[in-house]
Amino acid sequence: YICIYMYIYIYIYILAYHSNDFGTQGVGLPLQIFFCLVMVTILLVALLGNVVVCLMVYQRSAMRSAINILLASLAFADMMLAILNMPFALVTVVTTKWIFGDAFCRVSAMLFWFFVMEGVAILLIISIDRFLIIVQKQDKLSPQRAKVLIVVTWGLSFIFSFPLAVGSPLLQIPPRAPQCVFGYSIEPGYHAYVLILMLVFFFIPFMVMLYTFMGILNTIRHNAIRIHSHTDSICLSQASKLGLLSLQRPFQMNIDMSFKTRAFATILILFSVFTVCWAPFTAYSLVSTFSEGFYHKDSFFQISTWVLWLSYLKSALNPLIYYWRIKKFRDACLDLMPKYFKFLPQLPGNTKRRIQPSAVYVCGEHRSVV
Repeated sequence: YICIYMYIYIYIYILAYHSNDFGTQGVGLPLQIFFCLVMVTILLVALLGNVVVCLMVYQRSAMRSAINILLASLAFADMMLAILNMPFALVTVVTTKWIFGDAFCRVSAMLFWFFVMEGVAILLIISIDRFLIIVQKQDKLSPQRAKVLIVVTWGLSFIFSFPLAVGSPLLQIPPRAPQCVFGYSIEPGYHAYVLILMLVFFFIPFMVMLYTFMGILNTIRHNAIRIHSHTDSICLSQASKLGLLSLQRPFQMNIDMSFKTRAFATILILFSVFTVCWAPFTAYSLVSTFSEGFYHKDSFFQISTWVLWLSYLKSALNPLIYYWRIKKFRDACLDLMPKYFKFLPQLPGNTKRRIQPSAVYVCGEHRSVV
């Protein structure tokens, strides 16, 4: 509640103070109010949802599997992104200019890419782990190894993002963007850093994850075909032995393989959300770096706001995907909530058998099934 009141107070104060300062470089007042409402919603969902994920993995020993530890690291990165970056972008959308100074501009850009690259690295590790389990039949990721990989990814993300904090390359404070982003430059070193960052952050992880998912889908398809063909051959042999081949069709066995593919489907959804949310921001960063005309367009602020908050949307969608797809997470989330605060919908899942000690179970004399 304190966070909500603080953001509402900041918004009303800045809106009243700068009500006459909206220029052509910003956005109109109706669109500005819409952006602010959407931003506050995304910020609160990203903050609260990812805090719940971190608390569950920290408090419950049963939730500390390798993949859950990785998801907790991803949630922590998204939570820090919501705390240390989103509020300042929200203020900049209202004021239509960066008011926090040059030094904090560099620090903010460093933190932004630091947390973003960490989240991408965790998603890449999870995708490779699913590939090794399903395709290579190798389950090598233990909780201890997951913790080591988390430390390594945090270190590598810091190495790639730290040059922004010391001004190498030197970021320009954009006059029409809601956050310190890459702008147009003619320096070769600036171009090289942006290209390397985009490759490490988006293009290389995207290609690797796409390759792993295509391999997993191909393996699942071949396994399903092999299982069904093996089932048909067994049914035909049994029917021929009984002399029923000409009398009836072989029995078709319905094999439920959802328990093998559900975890992969969850990771595939996370990958799809990552692609949809971050592909426009990647293209926007590259175009604004190499195209002077695009960087100096009057609509640059509005375009920047759309793509930036589309990328922030991923941090809010991830915990909702966990609640939707992972039953253990859903049950633990509902257990953590007070009884008067359980407003989330009950999604279908495996029903639990509850046996009451006081109940009397009677079996009929001629009844074979209880």
